[in-house]
Amino acid sequence: MPGLNRSFCWLLPLLIGNTLVSQHEGVTPTATPSPTIDFLRDVRPILAQHCYECHGPDGDQRKGDLRLDVKHEAFAKYDDYAIIVPGDAAKSELLRRIDSQDPDDVMPPPKADDKLKPKDVEILRRWIDSGANWSEHWAFVTPTQPAPPTVGDRGWIKNGIDPFVLAKLEQEGRQPSAQATREAWLRRVTFDLIGLPPTQTQISAFARDKSPKAYEAVVDRLLADERYGEHMASHWLDVARYADSS
Repeated sequence: MPGLNRSFCWLLPLLIGNTLVSQHEGVTPTATPSPTIDFLRDVRPILAQHCYECHGPDGDQRKGDLRLDVKHEAFAKYDDYAIIVPGDAAKSELLRRIDSQDPDDVMPPPKADDKLKPKDVEILRRWIDSGANWSEHWAFVTPTQPAPPTVGDRGWIKNGIDPFVLAKLEQEGRQPSAQATREAWLRRVTFDLIGLPPTQTQISAFARDKSPKAYEAVVDRLLADERYGEHMASHWLDVARYADSS
């Protein structure tokens, strides 16, 4: 399976081209457009850090019977106000309370010692003014099978992931790396799946295995290793912000 090593390319950061700005005398650099505000990347972390303790999923800690972690409550309309008014931050109670100078009105309350930074407030303002797009966490979204992108070098494709990797490379004007050696592939996949290097015995055994299923056999062995679960759990504990203190 010569192309199987490329199926793990998704574990590596995609290449991003550098934007070069002329700094020559007499040349005015082109203004960089403001990046699009993404809810999961830019907005949710702010709400999670500053708002969810009192307005999140924990009913025992919730204040004002308000949740900001679910869309239908965050966008709910009341008699004379709404928490979030898509397209109009000035009319959104969320921004009014964050910007308030009244200690009895401002959120988070002064006693929490958790005032938002100006850049965070600006992100929330821009997000609401641009329509307040809301995305559910990927874990709660039903997976769909995306159509593979069209690529130039169809001969390079060996599996269902390759078209997506190659499309990005072609977009950036780059070529795929040369085929990895069997030993290099074994080291990569072993580090990726269990976080440890292969033993010399495993390297020698893989070098001798010329069967068509040699690559799949390695992956199956690693997925069945209890260290695979430990390695994956370590990553998700970090993502979930786990700590002994919380």
